[in-house]
Amino acid sequence: MSGARSAKVRGTNRTARTETPGRVAAGATAWGCLLFVLVVTALTAYHPAWHGAPVWDDEAHLTHAGLRSVEGLRRIWFDLGATQQYYPLVHSTFWVVQKAWGDDPLAYHLLNIVLHALSAFLLAVILRRLAVRWYWLAALIFALHPVHVESVAWMTELKNVLSGVLYLAAALAYLRFDAERDRRLYFVSLALFVLALLSKTVTATLPAALLVVFWWQRGSLSFRRDLLPLSPFVAVGAAAAVLTAWVERTVVGAHGGSFELSWVERGLVAGRAFWFYLSKLLWPSGLVFIYPRWEVSAAVPWPYLYPIGAAALFAMLWLARRRTRAPLAAALFFAGTLFPALGFINVFPFRYSFVADHFQYLASIGVIAFVSGSLGHLAGRSADRRHVHAAVVTLAVCVPLAVLTWHQSSQFVDAETLFRRTIERNPSCWMAHNNLGFLKLDVAPEEARLHIEEALRLFPDYPEAHNNLGCLLQRSGQLEEAIRHHREAVRLMPDFPLARNNLGAALELAGRTGEAIEHYREAIRLHPDFVLAHVNLGSVLLQSGSTDEAVVVFQQAVRLAPPGDGENRRKLADALARTDRVEEAVTEYREALRLEPTSGEARLGLGMALERMGKLEDALLECSEAARLAPGSALAWRELGNMSYRASRFEQAVGAYREAVRLEPGSGEAHNNLGAALERLGRLDEAEREYGEAARLEPGSASPRTNLARVLARRGSRVRR
Repeated sequence: MSGARSAKVRGTNRTARTETPGRVAAGATAWGCLLFVLVVTALTAYHPAWHGAPVWDDEAHLTHAGLRSVEGLRRIWFDLGATQQYYPLVHSTFWVVQKAWGDDPLAYHLLNIVLHALSAFLLAVILRRLAVRWYWLAALIFALHPVHVESVAWMTELKNVLSGVLYLAAALAYLRFDAERDRRLYFVSLALFVLALLSKTVTATLPAALLVVFWWQRGSLSFRRDLLPLSPFVAVGAAAAVLTAWVERTVVGAHGGSFELSWVERGLVAGRAFWFYLSKLLWPSGLVFIYPRWEVSAAVPWPYLYPIGAAALFAMLWLARRRTRAPLAAALFFAGTLFPALGFINVFPFRYSFVADHFQYLASIGVIAFVSGSLGHLAGRSADRRHVHAAVVTLAVCVPLAVLTWHQSSQFVDAETLFRRTIERNPSCWMAHNNLGFLKLDVAPEEARLHIEEALRLFPDYPEAHNNLGCLLQRSGQLEEAIRHHREAVRLMPDFPLARNNLGAALELAGRTGEAIEHYREAIRLHPDFVLAHVNLGSVLLQSGSTDEAVVVFQQAVRLAPPGDGENRRKLADALARTDRVEEAVTEYREALRLEPTSGEARLGLGMALERMGKLEDALLECSEAARLAPGSALAWRELGNMSYRASRFEQAVGAYREAVRLEPGSGEAHNNLGAALERLGRLDEAEREYGEAARLEPGSASPRTNLARVLARRGSRVRR
């Protein structure tokens, strides 16, 4: 916002001039070249993140299985709790990308990068319209600045880059309306503004930003010309802000101890955050995914220097306004656009830190435009060498920014890299310790425990860490300790569905089925699309004899699970097979096998269901295939033996039973069944040994003793003859 050639013109943005066809064509070519350069440089700088796997809450933002239908798209718009945040245009975009490209991270990353480059291009167009010198440098700085890496390389922040394009497009349309007073442009701008709000509510600051621009251009504001036309924008923006604040508090969870600050303390946070963001923008060193959370106390004197310093800066810029309004306009734009993230309004990330790089994505425009325009103004004094100066300054500024962005974006290759890098730069980040511990639960449980316990040392009331430690203890068989930590997680966060589910699992393992069912049900109530909770509830209901209810729960799990998931269809089939709905079970088993052809469990279940339908030959084929697919499954071999026995194929039965005995030598049932098959073949000595072993292994079972007595009697009668 410096070096504006039309700063003294009242009521117009630029002087009128006649555009010849040649000039128009040349201008279009120049703009096309600029857009190409911005896209290529952004793609190059962000190349390390192109194939980056989901990190942190990406999986919560990307379209999950329960929302991948047309009905899911409807829920994205009309169900406030269906998505992580109520930004329906963002989640609709995720929905479309998932439909078109599936879960390939490349599509999401390229979309973010291209949208970011498009925002930089729109910024150049706007600054050119406002006659800001070196508008192209501002666009390049915006495209390459490492403080924007979090907004571009993180898939979740599609909300930033998408809302940025819509915000800038709305601003451009309104600036044209301001110059031409064409109502069509006004309504185009308003529509784009509403779409921006549906992507991210920080764009509600656009009306204030436009007023700053008009004041900078004209030196004063007119109620009729400037304020009145923007009143619908203000009303819509205020309504969106109120809705988002409510959703953040009641749905997302931005309430509780971490958010209980007095207004004085919030003012201290705001003052410090203002200088923090400005310093990172002017000198992007030490950027961290999660910055340390400041300790704030109204009783400590030195933090008051931050808001006092900010007030002094604005006072000086106000006094200097008669000489130039540009610095004050840039500062007002910067602070005003940052306002929603300065601490006066609760947003969930404040739980971890009061500042985050992605909060200043749009706010940075004011400072970047001022710096670029000022450099252009200084270079313009020596007209004979201004092109040389432009090239030198561009290289001197943009090359280091691109290198920093390349390095910064490399941390988004996967979650483990991101959290390790965060811990290196912020060792007290309990969130990063906990999340890294979660990632290592399966592959390195000892390391996982160290990180999770460190998270709890840093933050004892951390429900997610208690939940993760409970999972670790559960896997090591320490059920009572696991239950204690899961209960603590639920106490600290009663609306935590994952902790409810995991508490249910620990209680189920401990034999407390009734309590387990209660917590599974609560997990589903809190999160109706929670597939794992449905599966766990269905399994425990099936085990407890509530077969019909288990079928209903598994049907819901199948509906919510990804379309290619055959495992839950197999479990639904198992539940149906326990009822009289055997034909339905066969249908589900076949569908499960279509999705997962190598599933030995589904193949075995199909065989057992076919036998119940009287199709013994088909059943035998399926069970033989199940044993081939799962050669380590004693159950598959035992069932193959049973079916072979019932088909009077005793040699085949003996072979299957021997394999079952080999896999489960301590199974009395397997030894007893092998004895029965041997007896039918007349191999009484071998049958006697197997019945005897079965009786030894299961002394309380009458069947092996009865069979043994019968074989002994048969052998005795043979001897007497």
